[in-house]
Amino acid sequence: MNRQEEFVLRSIEERDIRFVRLWFTDVLGTLKSVAISPAELETAFSEGIGFDGSVIEGLARVNEADMLAKPDPTTFQVLPWRGESPGTARMFCDLHSTDGQPSLADPRHVLHRTLTKAADMGFTFYVHPEIEFFLFEQDGDGSRRVSNPPRPIDQGGYFDHLPQGTAHDFRRAAITMLESMGISVEFSHHEGAPGQNEIDLRYADAMSMADNIMTFRTVIKEVALEHGVYASFMPKPLADHPGSGMHTHVSLFEGDNNAFYEPGSRYQLSKVGRQFVAGMLRHAPELTAVTNQWVNSYKRLWGGGEAPAYVCWGRANRSAMVRIPLYKPNKGQATRVEIRTIDTAANPYLAYSVLLAAGLKGIEEGYELPEEAEDDVWALTDAERRALGIEALPRSLGRAIDAMERSNLVAETLGEHVFEFFLRNKRQEWEEYRSQVTPFELERLLPRL
Repeated sequence: MNRQEEFVLRSIEERDIRFVRLWFTDVLGTLKSVAISPAELETAFSEGIGFDGSVIEGLARVNEADMLAKPDPTTFQVLPWRGESPGTARMFCDLHSTDGQPSLADPRHVLHRTLTKAADMGFTFYVHPEIEFFLFEQDGDGSRRVSNPPRPIDQGGYFDHLPQGTAHDFRRAAITMLESMGISVEFSHHEGAPGQNEIDLRYADAMSMADNIMTFRTVIKEVALEHGVYASFMPKPLADHPGSGMHTHVSLFEGDNNAFYEPGSRYQLSKVGRQFVAGMLRHAPELTAVTNQWVNSYKRLWGGGEAPAYVCWGRANRSAMVRIPLYKPNKGQATRVEIRTIDTAANPYLAYSVLLAAGLKGIEEGYELPEEAEDDVWALTDAERRALGIEALPRSLGRAIDAMERSNLVAETLGEHVFEFFLRNKRQEWEEYRSQVTPFELERLLPRL
């Protein structure tokens, strides 16, 4: 038993922890949980906890259903919303097959594999997400479900201060809970749509951040219920207002040095940084099914509200897919790039894997960064965008799946098992969505035809 495992066992005893929840995600990013008693934890560390992987999305086929979940002791945290004593703690798990090998279906393993490739090239990948979400009123029947149609809890806008408002109290409670779990928060504010909020997490390595995002979603939903409201990370729940994105600032470090920083270069962005951005741009269409994995994601991308629908980059250009922020132009360690496509409902392990893989491909192959988009890309005509060589992102999940299916990069990054399951699942979602007869069709066409 290593020192970290010993620390966990000692903490459990000292803090009167009665239940330990072991967390992991399926391929789609849904959080899974199994509770064990502290007496079982030593065995869990050494051997893992067995479960039936065949009943969880994408993990295993029926004839190879037995899987093991091994807790990562570095992720130990007490869950503050479960009461003070006796307490409940959680740890994220790495999934293994019964022969002890890492599961190729484990999204956490996919990210670990991609981070290892970056490490072999001398890089550590850091990310800083800006996470948007909506708060809605619950149904009046006491069911604690979101109202239908959804009713935002307020009519606030971007940076609005709403005295004694639910959103203000909610954000304060949520941030207090997140920080009690060791998740550092940088900013929080009301976003542009009614009931929409944003909380930005402080920079961390990509694996820690993916774990933090999964915890963040759980905390937000728990705190919302405590406040009598409902939190949703649906990308576009309101047709007439902007959707929720997860703009992510990324950088590569070589030891303590920011590999994206080069004093004197344009925007202080180094050759490595330019190649990284070029990689994300060149492979953007084939990554989109992973960074925007739901049919509703494309209503955010193509529904207005400043969502990035075109493959381009720019300095402080919020219409671009990739932006070069200049908040601290004289601080080299702060040099970074912002990816604006990814939405809040993505599986963070897979999304960060494909974004990193595309950037590393740009570095390996020496991709050239295209010309900067200086115009408001949304305001250009199709002909003007074509003349500038600006490509559109896929306009639907169906088109995104087609692009992903042709991608060697995404197949290699996700691995055969995750790649094939993800495509099959998303193809089924797209077909089910296309077969629906919508209220729009009934209202528009039924009286007329």
